[in-house]
Amino acid sequence: MRKFRFTAAISAAALVLTSCGGGGGSNDFGGTPSPSPAPSPTPSPTPVDGNGGAFTPPAQEALSVTDVQTVIAQAVGEATARNLPSIIAVTDRVGNVLAVFQMNGAPAMAGLSTSTINGPNPNPQGLQGAMVPATTAAIAKAVTGAYLSSGGNAFSTRTASQIVQEHFPPSPTAVGLESGPLFGVQFSQLPCSDLSSRFMAGGGATNLIGPKRSPLGLAADPGGLPLYKNGVVVGAIGVMGDGDYGFDRNILDVDQDDEEAIALAGIQGFAPSASITANRISVDGTSLRFSDMTVSDLSPLQSNFAAINGTAGALVPVRGYTDGTIISGTTYGTEQSGIRASTAAEFKNRDAFVLSDGTGTNRYPVRAATDGGAVAAPLTEAEVRAVLEEAFIVMTRARAQIRQPLDSRAQVSITVVDTNGEILGLVRSPDAPIFGTDVSLQKARTATFFSNDIAAAEMLTDPSIAPYVQAVRTFLGDPNALTGTVAFADRSGGNLARPYFPDGEVGRPHGPISKPIQEFSPFNVGLQLDLVVGNIGAHLTFVSDPAATDSPQQCTTLPDSPSGTKRLANGIQIFPGSVPIYRGDQLIGGIGVSGDGIDQDDMISFLGVHNAGLRVGSIGNAPQAIRADNVVVDLGDAQVRLRYVNCPFAPFLDTDEQNVCEGL
Repeated sequence: MRKFRFTAAISAAALVLTSCGGGGGSNDFGGTPSPSPAPSPTPSPTPVDGNGGAFTPPAQEALSVTDVQTVIAQAVGEATARNLPSIIAVTDRVGNVLAVFQMNGAPAMAGLSTSTINGPNPNPQGLQGAMVPATTAAIAKAVTGAYLSSGGNAFSTRTASQIVQEHFPPSPTAVGLESGPLFGVQFSQLPCSDLSSRFMAGGGATNLIGPKRSPLGLAADPGGLPLYKNGVVVGAIGVMGDGDYGFDRNILDVDQDDEEAIALAGIQGFAPSASITANRISVDGTSLRFSDMTVSDLSPLQSNFAAINGTAGALVPVRGYTDGTIISGTTYGTEQSGIRASTAAEFKNRDAFVLSDGTGTNRYPVRAATDGGAVAAPLTEAEVRAVLEEAFIVMTRARAQIRQPLDSRAQVSITVVDTNGEILGLVRSPDAPIFGTDVSLQKARTATFFSNDIAAAEMLTDPSIAPYVQAVRTFLGDPNALTGTVAFADRSGGNLARPYFPDGEVGRPHGPISKPIQEFSPFNVGLQLDLVVGNIGAHLTFVSDPAATDSPQQCTTLPDSPSGTKRLANGIQIFPGSVPIYRGDQLIGGIGVSGDGIDQDDMISFLGVHNAGLRVGSIGNAPQAIRADNVVVDLGDAQVRLRYVNCPFAPFLDTDEQNVCEGL
């Protein structure tokens, strides 16, 4: 591994994806037995007025200090039995770090993988080979297990590895398949995100509000597993012991992974029901993976925290995350957690949840746009409310892809922004995975930014980003690309961010905002990383150096918008689930949706805008003539059209209607 150097231009360490072998077909992870898949429920009728009653909020559960001690002691016991001194981090559901325990002899640093499709990269790029504090790797794993999971799905960092690589499922025989459904999600929950709350030492009313940031984005290195109490996700454990932070290119084998075994020991008594673990959920006919280790692989459990604290290791502080003590978890759904049910004044649909500041104030109330200086008729508060409400109704009717039992309703986060990237409103369903909150904002901003007439001009101000502008123009054969002439959905921009174009077709060129396949890895992706690598490096320096300054709570070095903030203040996202919003042929904002299948996310955003337009009569989706699916790329021997949105088959629970987005 190369020593990572933190500089303003090339910074440090970030995200996480790794070993994704397999669950061996077993459900023996320590959860409630489920010998057969749960039967499909009979969906409750969608309320006629759209005002609520379709969802049951999760029961209010939380990890106690004693629970955290038990989780750590069980993990330390397994690490001792395996002779792998490790760092163990525990978080609650909204990302608060409840404790970090460092065993004697555990590695101080972890190295990010240099692996590429052709083997280790002899000239590491991006974040490849970066050395980062091992504590940050453990925290990122825990955040990932907590944020990707819900009452309907239990995902792990092994699951994450499977769904973010350049081929899905990743294996030597998967060449020619498209990229993972959440390709690029590793660069979310960034330490510079303006949405994510930050740890504040000393307490206070807003000290524990979430969602919190992750030091390395989302992780996929085995060793991050969610924690449940009485069927409710309450947090996660993350383990770093081998000093290697990578990803598994071969799902066909079953790994013997010590870090995953240590995490699995930690969740005993707090494991998800076997009926919702990732191996019970399929995407495009491929079963996801939860853990390659099973309870039968574990040593006898040790659960006495007093016996290991101060002898096997000790609790440690991590700057920006924990003061070195154990705290209890916050109860998701309460004001203290920062995510709670909306009031009737905040949102008409009584199923809606919002982000709150810990003192009762909605952080992102519905409001009018801020971009009147650039937009002739900006989004009004009533129009923003219509988009959010109509998208919420579409979600309520939609059939979920990643939730159990089958025929559950989709649960997502929905965000609307203006052309400055300012948040005009954000709502969630009660049990939507936490990761989708930040990602829905990334998606809304990404679609709006790349559809904006200022995109090229802003990118050209940063010498490290500027070459991507000409690359896009050359690739598309359009000297005016990125000047507002084309409406880009996230699916469209994602097409251009893959290391093969078209996605998955071996031997084709890479997309213009992606690295070539020979250099590509989840730690070296192209524009998405290059926009934020300086922020990541600054933050990791801050974690390890008491004299260093943290990254600003805004990502990228792009110019401020007229509202005084960055248009991409939490980075960009490159998997589907967003569309720009137009008034006639003028861009006025964007919507982003995240938390379920990507086709469901696409449909909710696209139909949400369409239905809002029917309701208020003044806004809508981009005119068909300027949508990105009119753009045809000439590959010499083939003409390939970009894609705009893709809506799912049999999308609704209350009707057998098909092709619901066609012709709109």
